[in-house]
Amino acid sequence: MATTIQIKESTKDRLDRMKLYRQETYNDVLVRLIEDVSDLRTKARDEVESAVKEIESGRWVTLEKLAKELGL
Repeated sequence: MATTIQIKESTKDRLDRMKLYRQETYNDVLVRLIEDVSDLRTKARDEVESAVKEIESGRWVTLEKLAKELGL
């Protein structure tokens, strides 16, 4: 089932520039963008979880300590 949405002309122009090929549908462009954002969110969540685990395990250093170690 298809539906119609209203978007600004500038948004349509951006979608046009994002097409991988001339005949690619706007739906395909939007699906690709949604998948990319979903992948980025998953990656960001995984990186945050990893950072929290590192902090909880004591594998971190303060900025001051790092500066001192580097002689800054």
